[in-house]
Amino acid sequence: MRWGKWWFLALIISLGIAFGLSAGVWAEEDCGNNTDCIQKQIDDLTKSLEMSRSATKPLEAEISKLSAKIKTIQTQIDNAIKKTKQLEVDVRTRSEKVTASYTILSVKTREMYKKLRAEPLWVELLRYQNLGESRRELVYRQESSDRDKQLIVNLVSEIGRLEQDKKSLEIEKQRLVKLQTELDKQNSFFQGEVKKAKSFQTDLTSKIAQLSARQQAILAEKQGNFSTSVGDVPLADDPNSRPDYNPGFSPAFAAFSFGAPHFKGMSQYGAYGRAKSGQNVEDILRAYYGGVEIKKDYSSSKVIKVSGYGSMDIETYVKRIYEMPGSWGDNGGFEALKAQAVAARSYALAWTDEGRGGAICTTQDCQVYKNANKGGKWEEAVNATRGWVLWANGKPFKSWYASTSGGYQESYRDSYSGHTTPSLWDTPSGRGGWTSQAYEKVGGSPWFYKGWYKGTSGDSCGRSHPWLTGEEMADIVNAWVVIKSGSDDRVSPLGSCWGGNPYSLADLKNKAEEKGGGYGKVTKVTVTYSEGGYTSIVRLDTDKGAVEISGADFKKTFNLRAPGRISLKSGLFNIENK
Repeated sequence: MRWGKWWFLALIISLGIAFGLSAGVWAEEDCGNNTDCIQKQIDDLTKSLEMSRSATKPLEAEISKLSAKIKTIQTQIDNAIKKTKQLEVDVRTRSEKVTASYTILSVKTREMYKKLRAEPLWVELLRYQNLGESRRELVYRQESSDRDKQLIVNLVSEIGRLEQDKKSLEIEKQRLVKLQTELDKQNSFFQGEVKKAKSFQTDLTSKIAQLSARQQAILAEKQGNFSTSVGDVPLADDPNSRPDYNPGFSPAFAAFSFGAPHFKGMSQYGAYGRAKSGQNVEDILRAYYGGVEIKKDYSSSKVIKVSGYGSMDIETYVKRIYEMPGSWGDNGGFEALKAQAVAARSYALAWTDEGRGGAICTTQDCQVYKNANKGGKWEEAVNATRGWVLWANGKPFKSWYASTSGGYQESYRDSYSGHTTPSLWDTPSGRGGWTSQAYEKVGGSPWFYKGWYKGTSGDSCGRSHPWLTGEEMADIVNAWVVIKSGSDDRVSPLGSCWGGNPYSLADLKNKAEEKGGGYGKVTKVTVTYSEGGYTSIVRLDTDKGAVEISGADFKKTFNLRAPGRISLKSGLFNIENK
């Protein structure tokens, strides 16, 4: 099939390019903690992956075409085989007829020969009584002779045609076998090439996924993508993280996050604020979890498995949960402790499939468990809600919770029970009372509005506050320009704690100028909030005019470039100006 040979060569070349690119990318030196270097590797790998996919697409399309051709040709082959079989039957039938005719002719010829040898024709004719009879016998013999002659001619002709048909039949069989073999070979080639390309793509996808996870681990230090709860002791506030801190220069800018992840389910400080505002346990649970049933007669003897501690009944387990300060119970927050007890009980039952599944972990990845009763107001709250479970669609509801949401709770769907929680502004008057009336402010959360400049270990990477100069803020805008135009492995945080070879402010400005930017100073920053609980637009007044960046892009760029550990923890944030 000559139609495919040029195309095979082109595809092999394309696939070779894709494979070559992959080998080149993976041979690069390790990026360490340089996230933009890692991003460049991801981009290069992704490019290789796309090239491989582009090379594979025509292969797959050609396989589809080839399959259709094979189907059509196979039908033709099947029809031809049927015809050859019919022809074989016809040839065999005709051969049998020829053989029979030949046998009859042979018998007649032998009989005639015997007669001629026994008595000449003129002697036999003299026996007839008159000339008419002699003439009729002569005519009969002539006609018989003519028929025999014609039979001989027909036999010779039929034998010739049979030989030709047999020869054609054999040629057709050979052609069909060759055609089938070539089709199988072409199809096998295409399938093999696609299989290799798919295997190559799977390998690339795996490498990209590994790098993405690695990048996420590095950014987690800044973005704070970790689950957390209040625990037994409230976090201490940091005066330098407050908006009233004086950095000693102006203009000055600091990114302040509302809350810290995650933002789904019950806000613990919000629950505390609601309790202090007069709400009871049921009010609190329904506010955060929506229309779930509060089942109050669940068996207290239900046994679950706890990782590292074996099995125990659900009530014993809940008494050993350390997720909310017991002291809140003495300061107007007892109803919040009860809500926490119900949420912890429901979460554990859903996690373990009511004791039928695996063991629940004992860290903040699940719920903080210590192998000793916490006692005090906490145990009092557990006993007061004994057998209370959040229930949806015939199952316990997996009730998420975290310390502080920043005044907005995101909706989530529990895949175990199928229930979906509401999204809401966590204030008495909705969006209008967000910053002034938020229940988390009533509860005194130190994370409600905070400028983050330390890592999870307390390291500040040489910075004593989260405030940036106008030039440093312009550097964030330049980083956005460079990242937007294509990843650059030198767009990374300034400061010795991150390593690598990040651009200086001047170098990044020059790089941004090549991309149409090159900002020298920011003089003012304002933000726009979405009703959906996130910062939608960041507007920066610069020495080159106003620049608008989406909230999501600003957060990503800020966390990749802001010096030291300065970072945004939430998609709901503000930029303070001094």
